[in-house]
Amino acid sequence: MTTEDVLLRLAGEIDDLGRRLAVVGSELRTVRADQPQQAEQPKPAEQPQQPPQPQPWSLPPQQQMPPPWPPHPWQPPRQYYVPPQAPYQPVPRQTLGEKLGKEGAGSRVLAWVGGAVTLLGVVLLLVLAVQRGWLGPLPRVLVGAAFGLALTGAGVWLHRKPAGRTGAFALAWTGIATLYLDAVAATSLYDFLPVLAGLAVGLAVAAGGLLVAVRWESPLLASVVVVGCVVCAPMITRGFTPELVAFLLMVQLATAPVQLRRDWSSLTLAAGVPPLLASVISSAVAHDGRQNTVAALGAGVIGIALALIVLRRRENDPAALAVLATSVVPALVAALLLPKAQAVPVAAGAGVVLLAVWATRRWWPGIAGQLAGLAGLLAILQATVTQFDGPARAAVLLGEALLLAVAAVGGRNKFALAAALGFATIGGLIGVFFDVTPALLMVYRIRPAADVAGALAVALLLLAVSVALPWAAVRLAVFRGPADDLPIWLVAGVSALYGAAGVVLCGSLLAVPGRTGFLLGHALITVSWTIAALVLLLRGIDVVALRVIGLVLVGAAVLKLVLFDLATLDGLARVGAFLGAGLVLLAAGTRYARLVASR
Repeated sequence: MTTEDVLLRLAGEIDDLGRRLAVVGSELRTVRADQPQQAEQPKPAEQPQQPPQPQPWSLPPQQQMPPPWPPHPWQPPRQYYVPPQAPYQPVPRQTLGEKLGKEGAGSRVLAWVGGAVTLLGVVLLLVLAVQRGWLGPLPRVLVGAAFGLALTGAGVWLHRKPAGRTGAFALAWTGIATLYLDAVAATSLYDFLPVLAGLAVGLAVAAGGLLVAVRWESPLLASVVVVGCVVCAPMITRGFTPELVAFLLMVQLATAPVQLRRDWSSLTLAAGVPPLLASVISSAVAHDGRQNTVAALGAGVIGIALALIVLRRRENDPAALAVLATSVVPALVAALLLPKAQAVPVAAGAGVVLLAVWATRRWWPGIAGQLAGLAGLLAILQATVTQFDGPARAAVLLGEALLLAVAAVGGRNKFALAAALGFATIGGLIGVFFDVTPALLMVYRIRPAADVAGALAVALLLLAVSVALPWAAVRLAVFRGPADDLPIWLVAGVSALYGAAGVVLCGSLLAVPGRTGFLLGHALITVSWTIAALVLLLRGIDVVALRVIGLVLVGAAVLKLVLFDLATLDGLARVGAFLGAGLVLLAAGTRYARLVASR
């Protein structure tokens, strides 16, 4: 019986109880109305007394109480039909033609387009004034400031009446953007203001414009002010430069108070993306490596900070998540164009900041912490690949994967386990292609001892990671045992066998240099495979998957004996491989048969 059936039955019983109480109340009122009539009736004539006869005790008819329950038989509760809810029908969005066809749409379009054209005219006027030498730097700045103030003042005056608010919005954003571009021109184009003073003026103008948008409760005005400033600023600064990135960051900083008070996602995207994009382009054209690096780091830090501020207020806001995920891109692009000594600290520093956000993910609702951790791990990966080369690169990546696997178990964090798998995959592929190659295991060739030692370290870490990842996955309940997830365990087993073979062979080459060490190593590999198969068969007496893996390993050992050892090995190495493997297989068969018989 479902919960709905229980509730319907309870509702029916309550209705039935209400009907019974109503019947009892009506009978009580009838009895009370009959009592005065009984008092007014005359007494009957006295009859001669007769001896009392035993009668069953009963009340007079007028004093008899009604039955405790109405004489209605119990009926099962009624089943009420609940009509199914109609499926949710989203409100159809208006098409562009419907929006333009509304009354007053033409005036709004004309006003906004007129503002954009006017702003572009101001930009062209400032540039042309420099080319033609009109007036001096100070008069140009003053004329631009006066024009911007006049437009802004006209917009504020028109906003007092509802009929003029369309024009007020257009005039206000044009005037505010003109004042901002005038500050940029006074700093970068005319060299009239120092850089710090120009940045302060730009911040004040942008903050004032956004304050007007807040007072007028217009997210559209706020977004248009920001877009107008960031689109026209590159025309004033003569391209994408670190100075342009600094001015765009001032606009982004000016939006911080608004982000704390209003849920305007469009403003987050309009102010957060331009500094990151300008920093990437500025680094690509490489005006100045040091200034571009500082601008890239500043854009990343401010982008991360403001994105986290928004995400604290609005969980999983798409615009803020996009800014958070891309805030590391300028630093990584700048690191690609720097020397190694400077590139590694830049990439590693960005990664550490984002990993700190990941470590404090309890403070950030939603997926903000995981997204920051992913970006931070990407930065750490770039720093590792940039810093190390040769066998050290694969070894460090595998070591980081091992640390992430241990951290995943300690912190019960599946995201760390996924990151460990990613680092292990990249490090393992690099190690197999460049360090512990199949040619190293199958073809004898004289190799320097340093290369063999590096391959030994990579093989050891590959073996450790191949064991640690399945163990961590089982502890975190991501994977089940070999009986349930056999393909995954087979992949891990093959990886572990490859690493173990590399450890044995490289160790033999270091202990006994030359061809003798190569032959001895392969003989030991064959014997070790048979021993591993014996262990799996003995441990898997009650586990089907372990028995299957053990038998597969026995087959692999036999194939290696026939196809590789018989053709490659010679002398005592061939004899030792066959004798060792054969004796182990005999012992395994005898022991396994005894265990099966004793069950």
